[in-house]
Amino acid sequence: MSFRQRDWASHPPLIHPDYKSTVLRGPTKPLVPLPQSLSEVTGPVYGAESLGPDDADLTRNGRQGGAPPGEPLGERIIVTGRVLDEDEKPQANMLVEVWQANAAGRYVHKADQHEAPLDPNFFGGGRCVTDGEGRYRFITIKPGAYPWGNHDNAWRPAHIHFSLFGPGLATRLITQMYFPGDPLLDLDPIFNATPLSARNRLVAGFDIATTEAGFALGYQFDIVLRGRRETPREGAS
Repeated sequence: MSFRQRDWASHPPLIHPDYKSTVLRGPTKPLVPLPQSLSEVTGPVYGAESLGPDDADLTRNGRQGGAPPGEPLGERIIVTGRVLDEDEKPQANMLVEVWQANAAGRYVHKADQHEAPLDPNFFGGGRCVTDGEGRYRFITIKPGAYPWGNHDNAWRPAHIHFSLFGPGLATRLITQMYFPGDPLLDLDPIFNATPLSARNRLVAGFDIATTEAGFALGYQFDIVLRGRRETPREGAS
């Protein structure tokens, strides 16, 4: 197996001054390309046997005990899509992991000291394995916006973090999914670091076919691991 070169024009620059932390942590020397070897085109491999029954349902996997256990607060949503390779062929048995803030814009993490409340029934993380058509599916709560210290009055748009390993280390991807119509997108240095031609690949589409009546709104977000139309990489925040 071999992979085409990455389309670097689809990805944010390693140093983007408006996203201030990249100035401190981005590499200042030219990158050294490494030829693909067995370690880049194989593994790690994950299987469905390592998943729990509620791992893909973030409205259930963080509930605290009780009679009955509590429902997490916020707008319930369904996020689904296909994982595709560089030729847009579906990728089965790929591990997809997500993490996010709760409906108030707060992460379950000691570094998050935002004054918004934590939700005792929402952990904010999940995982699943793609099916034979490369499809994943999560049930979750729409995350809230939150302040961050990049610049004066800075707020991150609502987003969900995605991590995928793909069929080899060369297809490793960490990215973020945004929601359509969010007014904060035009103001966000992380989102706007992605080249304009590829930026829309980070925004999910509302999908009435995925929406379940009386239960949850649905969003479609396809992920292309490499090559043509590849999903841009986005780091944490």
